[in-house]
Amino acid sequence: MNWITNYVRPKLNSMLGRREMPENLWIKDPSTGEMVFHKDLESNQWVIPASGHHMRIPAKDRLRFFFDEGKYETLESPKVATDPLKFRDEKKYIDRLKDYRSRTQQDDCIINATGTIEGLPIVATVQDFAFMGGSLGMAAGEAIIKAAETALAKKRPLVLFSASGGARMQEGILSLMQMPRTTVAVEMLKEAGLPYIVVLTNPTFGGVTASYAMLGDIQIAEPGTMIGFAGARVIEQTIREKLPEGFQSAEYLLDHGMIDMVVSRLEMKETVARILKIMMKQPASEAKAELAETAARAASV
Repeated sequence: MNWITNYVRPKLNSMLGRREMPENLWIKDPSTGEMVFHKDLESNQWVIPASGHHMRIPAKDRLRFFFDEGKYETLESPKVATDPLKFRDEKKYIDRLKDYRSRTQQDDCIINATGTIEGLPIVATVQDFAFMGGSLGMAAGEAIIKAAETALAKKRPLVLFSASGGARMQEGILSLMQMPRTTVAVEMLKEAGLPYIVVLTNPTFGGVTASYAMLGDIQIAEPGTMIGFAGARVIEQTIREKLPEGFQSAEYLLDHGMIDMVVSRLEMKETVARILKIMMKQPASEAKAELAETAARAASV
């Protein structure tokens, strides 16, 4: 035991009225190196005010900022078999799950919620990268299917925020089976004439990109989002060619027609609400009537 650090210093600090500074009081902007006050960043939806760099935002914070007045109701997560393959790498899969559940206070990486955006009732699904890299397993697949079924039952649009490294290797083929299952759920929405909007957030890769994350009626991405199936290094080693700079970024994919829009998180709610109202043929406000008319003319060309 270090008695100077653990005993003497706290006594001196208490006598002199000193308080320990929280370690996360300031956060460094990865793009510019600027130090940003944590509270300012949090109130700005984890978007750096000066540079516009989009930091990763906790799933529950995203829902709070997205829904009207921050009010929403979460859907109960479906129950699935835990560790069906009895998988073990450096540690048991079941122990890994317990660890992430303790850290995030979530059952798995998917959170489903219902609420309104600008008065329009919707179902929203958020994939949380903080839970095992947002990897797609049986629990996530069942949760996405439940979100689609809820949207069908309530006749509401579904808005999905993707963030994932791909399929969950600890569940093997059972994880890969979620790709066609979630694809079928999306097709059920489309057959019912309900909008399905996907917001791609950083990063979105692997089997998630190869299934429900690229099947939206409208594909939106946050600035700087990296999107792809395999990583750049793997692709370069496979085809033995140098790839274009930033070829998996949202901006590059927008230029090459893979996605429809790149929208700041600060404008996401307004943009999604406007698109949904047009798709559901609901009246727009006077301030947005001209924009809706322009969109309608463009769609008819």
